Amino acid sequence: MTPVNAPTTAPPAGRAGLPSEPAASSTAVRRRRRTRGAVIAAVTVLLLVALMTVRVLVGTPMVYADHALRAILGEQLPGISYIVVESRLPAAIIAVLAGIAFGLSGTTFQTLLRNPLASPDVMGVSLGASAGAVIAMAYFGAQGTTLFWCTLLGGTGVAALVLLVAGAARTGTGGAVDNRFVLVGIGVAAALQALISYLMTRVNSQTAGDIMHWLIGSLSTSTWDRVRILALALLVLVPILAALLTRLRILQLGDDTATSLGLPVPRTRIALVLVAVALTSLTVAVTGPLAFVAFLSGPLARIIAGRPSVSLAAGIGALIVLAADVIGQNAFGDVDLPAGVITGVLGAPFLLWLLTRGPSPGEGK
Repeated sequence: MTPVNAPTTAPPAGRAGLPSEPAASSTAVRRRRRTRGAVIAAVTVLLLVALMTVRVLVGTPMVYADHALRAILGEQLPGISYIVVESRLPAAIIAVLAGIAFGLSGTTFQTLLRNPLASPDVMGVSLGASAGAVIAMAYFGAQGTTLFWCTLLGGTGVAALVLLVAGAARTGTGGAVDNRFVLVGIGVAAALQALISYLMTRVNSQTAGDIMHWLIGSLSTSTWDRVRILALALLVLVPILAALLTRLRILQLGDDTATSLGLPVPRTRIALVLVAVALTSLTVAVTGPLAFVAFLSGPLARIIAGRPSVSLAAGIGALIVLAADVIGQNAFGDVDLPAGVITGVLGAPFLLWLLTRGPSPGEGK
């Protein structure tokens, strides 16, 4: 018989309903990540609301909050209604929508190609869209819907050329395609910049001035019609991108692994590129090529969240454009600077820093 006070063997951890130490640690990490993500999302939303409020109220003239609210709710206030409802509010909304589009496009390119330099600005997609718009404006006087189609055609044509030259339709080449895509894109961007400069010399001074103002990137011509166009584009393209995100994560495992899991690698890569190009091109048609927004959003989201985050990149993009517009409209006295000037000033030092720092873990793989 076994003595009453005989020691009994303790059950192994995890077999008596108690979580093992690794499992508990993993659960705690996931809980901390969810908490951190919720805090970051809440702060991002609060900052967006605060900046939108500043954009609507602050300027020449200043608008009281109660007057702005009454105007937004439909009350006709002489002078105030036009300033708030027809000028400042559309600009604030377009800033948010454009930032979301650029942020999503940039982080999609950077994640797909595993390279922080792979953004529409650097790789020529924005310049392709701009070239299409410049040709349409300079030689055909295109406006409205025609200009949107020409901009989309320019951006898509450049993306198709880069895909073809880089060999993105082939599988099994892994990072070689990623590196070639970036290098070919940079080369195409240089050629497009020369083309745009040449076209500027072939038009009259008034047209050249209008084109130059548009190429800087500005929200000064924001209207409710443009809000509707950009909002409709996002309503169509964002769900498509969301549906492709799972495939993007699988593609990050490498072409061979993704193929073994049944993923059609060439079609997936091309689909992701086309969605990102459409986001960039349609936004460029509305705001002009706002420099470095797509480039900044993804890396900043990674730094803040500690990992890649598509949704946070969209929020960061919206904050960048909105903040740039607020600064450009209010920080220089009587001079109104286009938002593209401010984003260019912010993006250039960040690009130099990114080029000079050592690669972080996971980059370039």
